[in-house]
Amino acid sequence: MTTIDEVISRMDEIVAECAIKESRVGYFAILYRQVTIRVKEGILKGEFEDNPRMEKLDVIFAKRFIDAYDAFMNGQSPTKSWKTCFEAANNSKHIVLQHLLLGINAHINLDLGIAAVETVDGKNINSILNDFNNINALLSELVDGVKNNIGTISPLFRFLIQFAKGRDEILVNFSIKLARDGAWKFANEYLLHTDKPACIDMRDQIISGLAESMVKPGTRLSRIIGIISFSEWRSVSNTMKQLDQVAKKAVA
Repeated sequence: MTTIDEVISRMDEIVAECAIKESRVGYFAILYRQVTIRVKEGILKGEFEDNPRMEKLDVIFAKRFIDAYDAFMNGQSPTKSWKTCFEAANNSKHIVLQHLLLGINAHINLDLGIAAVETVDGKNINSILNDFNNINALLSELVDGVKNNIGTISPLFRFLIQFAKGRDEILVNFSIKLARDGAWKFANEYLLHTDKPACIDMRDQIISGLAESMVKPGTRLSRIIGIISFSEWRSVSNTMKQLDQVAKKAVA
């Protein structure tokens, strides 16, 4: 897999597989497919500082999700961050937001820093900073758009936001900007680390811990999530269709 068109094609397959299997992994796959499509449009329009390099970054970045998905589906073990995300997809009590943020958590907090280092391939990592920020801005734009229009999928979502306002709940206060900054710091650490597998493992331990906090929030918030999940009840494939429409409108 070397081109963004190949990535989009594989993402189409994953979305279709998830719809057939009624797998909630499809929620993140739909969101991320739309990010990839938006990156392709940006490359064609010359929006990035280095458009060929952005395609390389996008492919390496996306491949980490795709490889993790393939590994899990084949009974192998991906990183703990992705394993937590994929295992949570089997739980009907989690709300759409949880599934989306579990994927974003693994992909930005763990995968993005690794992808940035592999993209520059030993060259000055600061040369990619602007486009590193650009891809995060696109993801943030899409996530904010989905949150603002998620009422059709999650009628009681606003209630959750109001409850958690001002509280230290990572589930609803997850910040892509903070994740981006952490991912950049990790990228610099990973670049210089002499034992890269060990570096990834240490980072994975931390990020999988954040994932557990999203899966198991506080008792009071868990009760509210239970109410919201009931209001979201419908087939996974139908939710995916609605989420796809919301995601497309978010970048229109």
